[in-house]
Amino acid sequence: MVNLSENVTKFAEKVLDETTKYDGHIIRAVEQTVLLPDGRQTKRDVVYHADAIAILALTEDNKMILEKQWRAPVQQVTLEIPAGKIDKRDQKPLDAVNRELNEETRLSANKVELITGFYTSIGFADEYMTLYLATDLSPVVEELPQDDDEKIDLIYVDYEQATALFNNGQLKDAKTNMAYLYWRTLQ
Repeated sequence: MVNLSENVTKFAEKVLDETTKYDGHIIRAVEQTVLLPDGRQTKRDVVYHADAIAILALTEDNKMILEKQWRAPVQQVTLEIPAGKIDKRDQKPLDAVNRELNEETRLSANKVELITGFYTSIGFADEYMTLYLATDLSPVVEELPQDDDEKIDLIYVDYEQATALFNNGQLKDAKTNMAYLYWRTLQ
């Protein structure tokens, strides 16, 4: 096992200054001046983002739920698993799982299991995403309002279809690829 806390001072940088360059609805971007362990100074661009959840939702007939939607940063239609940021409505990550499933798929899960957690773009952003497996799905009793700026079509793919999407490069989203690879371990 690798001990990441051993000899931290060999790697740790000290933030000397932080200037906000953008403070928006979803992110805050800053420029940091940092002191490197060898005494030199340099700049870092850092994006602060709320933590998030992602859901590998599997239907009773073992199909993965994917969302087909437009993503402005990449100017493409993508296939993604349900996901969303944890916000003030959520007391804990599981609240965000239940809310996002409701808003995006109109389903609820009677069984939710933690798969793993990860930083989404560790080189410049602090967003931490937790991936869950949701099964034993049923239609929601009370529908929550959907985000008015999202257009989502749901598609249901079996394992063979998901494998074809993965193999031909149509799953370009990291959280979705991670969910698929986890699903593969269950086969």
